[in-house]
Amino acid sequence: MSGQEPTPRAENNLRGKELKGGSWAAQTMEPRLVLLSRGPELYSTRRLATEAQRAGWMVDIIDPLALTIIVDEDGGRIFHRGWPVECEAVLPRIGYSITRRGVAIVRQFEQLGVIVLNSSHGIVRSRDKLVACQMMAQARVPVPITAHVGSWEDTDRAVRRVGGTPCVVKSTEGTHGSGVFLVNSSKQARQLVYQMLERGMRPLVQEYIEESHGSDVRALVVGGEVVASMRRKAHGNEFRSNFHLGGSVSDVELTEEQAEIAIDATRTLGLELAGVDMLESERGPLVLEVNSSPGLEGIEGATRVNVAGKVAERLNSLLEEGSDANVDSEANPLDGSSDESSRAY
Repeated sequence: MSGQEPTPRAENNLRGKELKGGSWAAQTMEPRLVLLSRGPELYSTRRLATEAQRAGWMVDIIDPLALTIIVDEDGGRIFHRGWPVECEAVLPRIGYSITRRGVAIVRQFEQLGVIVLNSSHGIVRSRDKLVACQMMAQARVPVPITAHVGSWEDTDRAVRRVGGTPCVVKSTEGTHGSGVFLVNSSKQARQLVYQMLERGMRPLVQEYIEESHGSDVRALVVGGEVVASMRRKAHGNEFRSNFHLGGSVSDVELTEEQAEIAIDATRTLGLELAGVDMLESERGPLVLEVNSSPGLEGIEGATRVNVAGKVAERLNSLLEEGSDANVDSEANPLDGSSDESSRAY
């Protein structure tokens, strides 16, 4: 990861002479990659763009909110500031706050036959913790015991079902540990569930794995292979081990069982690229979450593995295989993607 880095073209550089002529039509033999990101300055975005360029791609970093979808009987188009977008591949870095909008953009690229890494359905599934948990449990991927309640009056029963207190109460949506609480009494759990329901959130009550307090293992999976793994430890008395919350990270070698579970979880949700977070319990590894837009700063720093380069290699493989290599072309009845589509705008 050393040496002078190529400079990817961010959105504000896309309005130059390369756009004159009505489209981004190939004015170079290099394949074109659109990296969807609202933060061109972010570490992960810069690293992915840099390594893709080194692998032979022309890279454009575009804010997904700056794109317009046109849907018509000819298959539709995607425009950036009035210019039709033409590319061979799309790499989405979609934040939680714009999931519906971002998924609609990715879905349109899929319908145009563009290679995507990850698929729209994979993103939708991974962003909903309940859907992901249901799908993994159905596929026999081990997960913590989890309850979803629609009324605060059912909280006490849910707490008992997951093994009593302490337990974890969290929203079905969120990232970087937001909306996740460790509670020590049923009263606390009821209060949190009530507050979440009042705010239109969908609460989960989940088993607390005491032996894994403040620690988990993340496996970074690319193209069906674990390319890097790290242990995350929480800071101080914090029980959440997220890097963005100040947790520390270190290189770790996965067991064969952990690696297989990480790959199975990624495959189950229909993802090509994922960060799989696992707890180490007395009954074996349990998948806590699968992140379809994993950050690279912590894991590249801890392991010295060029993860962004592995992603670029996978893009090249998919380009050689053709657009039929898109991982997931059919919706799963659990993922709610039809509802997502109807509310995308």
